[in-house]
Amino acid sequence: MADGTFAVLMLVLGLTDMTRNHCGTETGCFGRSDVTPRVAFSGGEVLERRADPASEIYLRYDLGHKRGPFGSAAGLSIGENGETWIGFGQTYKIDISDRFFAELHSMPGLYFDNGGFDLGGPIAFRSGVELGYENRQGWRFGLSYDHRSNAGIYDENPGVETVQFRVSVPTR
Repeated sequence: MADGTFAVLMLVLGLTDMTRNHCGTETGCFGRSDVTPRVAFSGGEVLERRADPASEIYLRYDLGHKRGPFGSAAGLSIGENGETWIGFGQTYKIDISDRFFAELHSMPGLYFDNGGFDLGGPIAFRSGVELGYENRQGWRFGLSYDHRSNAGIYDENPGVETVQFRVSVPTR
């Protein structure tokens, strides 16, 4: 499940949720609603598949609003060998219970290998899933799994997967 499946899953679940819960409201299907902005820090490992295992740190900022069921986020990651990815995209959160959640994300961006792992070109898409827990103060702790690749827009499309532990803090 590492080839854009998370992006498709996010789209299908989000559009289903939008149709059921957002389109009949005054604001419409993509109506704007406020949510708590948050900054997330995570660290983890690129998995050995086509790339060598290596550490990565990731910073993400979730904006303080949604459009329908979709949140917006900006991210920046830096790998152990200098690989850098920066992007912007959508998130979709599923509440499993009071405190537990799953969140899907899909974010197009720019990738610079900087002498590290080559993803085939400068445009790279990051999609994934996070399973986590939110405490009473709004801090979230989660385990995330994501995939980055160029979605086949270049001749070579090796792709990488990352597993990370994420801490997300509300900023207001």
